[in-house]
Amino acid sequence: MDVAAFRALEPLCWRAPSAHNTQPWRLRYEPGQIRVGWNPAYALPAADPTGRDLRLSLGAFVETCLIVAADADLPLEYVADHDDPWVGRFRPAPSRYPTPFRTTEVWDRRTHRGGFVGGPDSDALAAVDAVARQAGGSVRTVPHADRLGALLREADRQVYADPTVVAELRRWLRLTPAHPDYRADGLTDRCLGLSRPAANGLRAALAAYPALRRLGLPRLLAAADDPLARGGDVLVLVAPVGLDRTGQVEFGRVLLRCWLTLHAAGSAAHPLSQLVDVAATRTALGTLLDVAPDRLLHVTRVGRPTRPAPRSARRVTGSEHPSAAPM
Repeated sequence: MDVAAFRALEPLCWRAPSAHNTQPWRLRYEPGQIRVGWNPAYALPAADPTGRDLRLSLGAFVETCLIVAADADLPLEYVADHDDPWVGRFRPAPSRYPTPFRTTEVWDRRTHRGGFVGGPDSDALAAVDAVARQAGGSVRTVPHADRLGALLREADRQVYADPTVVAELRRWLRLTPAHPDYRADGLTDRCLGLSRPAANGLRAALAAYPALRRLGLPRLLAAADDPLARGGDVLVLVAPVGLDRTGQVEFGRVLLRCWLTLHAAGSAAHPLSQLVDVAATRTALGTLLDVAPDRLLHVTRVGRPTRPAPRSARRVTGSEHPSAAPM
């Protein structure tokens, strides 16, 4: 295995998406293989207590690594081997990973929280659904936009009503360029589409959260933004019945392929994970789609962007040399 060649690609691999842009992945270089896992310091135990978003992020990272390695003519394969905090390993393969995607698409893909002009066309929807169906899942468009808006507001209200979730969110917000990690990770004001006054207002509101929570701040915060008003369609990634932890990592790979398929068709994605993070709205969404709620893996607003989105920050470290690997 050409370890030096793969290590040189790490900054490109780090372009994988993750909840709150925490970049939880971790690589450990061992003789003949590279183990893939996560750093608990970059998980979201309050917002993601089941680890669903964590495992989707890890799967997206695995797929990103395989695409980047294939484009660099490095033949790697991924072997699942779930043993917390590790999920699997890369090892040499007889040939390059077969993928239609290139590193340029990995680099150009961005989460887009801005305005969309319409949703993806029928060909793009069919293509992304085909990607999911190859793995036993599907991609569904959410009907009844008026009911979806009410569900989204309720999900946001419940998220903002939980002090532990809000504290976790504050840890990953980067609402001013003066923040020491502004160019490393987290959710910046630019990526959230916030003006300077709006960013300052959110900082002030969250700073006063302990005093204002009981006075209705969660409801005000939930009503302050309506991403559905910025256009696009809402798509849901539906998993097969009985998907386990290893399967969720695999569907993180599927999710990344879906996003790149949409990107190639000129669309961008804005995750709305709160809809499946909150039990009540997850159940209601399952009813709208006539799908068991536990099969709803990921919710995304998708459309053709009106302008380019800012590039989110990335760290480029997180791997371990063999000498530093814990026993």
